[in-house]
Amino acid sequence: MSDRRACINAIGCAVPDQDVHVAFINWASRQITDERARSLFTRMAERSGINHRWSVLPPVDAGGSPVDPGGFYADAMPSTSKRMQLYHRFAPPLALRAIEDLRARTALDGITHMVVASCTGFVAPGIDQIIADALGLAGVERTLVGFMGCYAAVAALRTARHIVRSEPQARVLVVTVELSSLHLQPEQQVERLLMMLQFGDGAAAALVSAEDHGFAMDAPFAINLEASADLIRWEIGDTGFVMHLSGEVPSRIQAALRDDGIREKICGSSDPASIGNWAVHAGGRSILDAVQNGLDLGPDALSVSRGVLGRNGNMSSATLMFILHDLLQKERRGNGVALAFGPGVAAEGFRFSRAG
Repeated sequence: MSDRRACINAIGCAVPDQDVHVAFINWASRQITDERARSLFTRMAERSGINHRWSVLPPVDAGGSPVDPGGFYADAMPSTSKRMQLYHRFAPPLALRAIEDLRARTALDGITHMVVASCTGFVAPGIDQIIADALGLAGVERTLVGFMGCYAAVAALRTARHIVRSEPQARVLVVTVELSSLHLQPEQQVERLLMMLQFGDGAAAALVSAEDHGFAMDAPFAINLEASADLIRWEIGDTGFVMHLSGEVPSRIQAALRDDGIREKICGSSDPASIGNWAVHAGGRSILDAVQNGLDLGPDALSVSRGVLGRNGNMSSATLMFILHDLLQKERRGNGVALAFGPGVAAEGFRFSRAG
């Protein structure tokens, strides 16, 4: 039984309709009073590797963004309760759009379990229950992975893997949905504005089963960097969730990935450069650069991750699923590694290979 493989058979993805990236840059520039600091922000925004980020927040009547007159953030920073009302309103439909995209790629009959990951909102009954009810999945076994941040997709897929390996007939629907645009904060510091510059909304859904096609998951790993608990943090504030992301994170990740013991946990006995499929969470250009340099990877090794970052920004837990989706379409053989970072600082992931 323990030798049974669990496979990611297919992945569907969805983003909202409104692109808010340029609107955010314009808004953030207006928050910075010092001209030199504003110029620095503009230069760094241009170098971010991000071209689009999407938000569930509707445009105003004149077609403007959520920070324009009449928008959600126009007059003052809304309370956490108002933001959670919008999470309840918008997160389930976006997740269902991703599931419909998945349904267009593979049959979703006979779902036995559902694992949902989200860190950008809370509601009870949970988003897992809301999605299950919308799909008519009465009696499905549900697991909700909450507040784990960007590596929650790994936790969700790893949970699905354990289910399939213990129940051979299981068909597990894995869903990640994040509405980061609900957590805009009033900031004037360049570093914190650049942090917010990275995040957007998105959802993804995957089918995991013992059917031998897609990506076979193997060798999950979880690594915590020493003395790093304060480097990535989420806090629930009166006006949304407040993220703290230290500028030290990329250098700490790069240094950790040069450690032979950590490399072995991630890559096994393989040389990182020999691994042909890298699904690295697109937490930002500097994070991807740190992984590439820390593991001595070639210049194109993380091209799929960089592509997702450019088109969507960092969608927290949904991001890794988007990257795995793109890799699935490439039909490349050989081994792969899925790797994501989040609060801790923790690095979580698994190795995978093409099945079938």
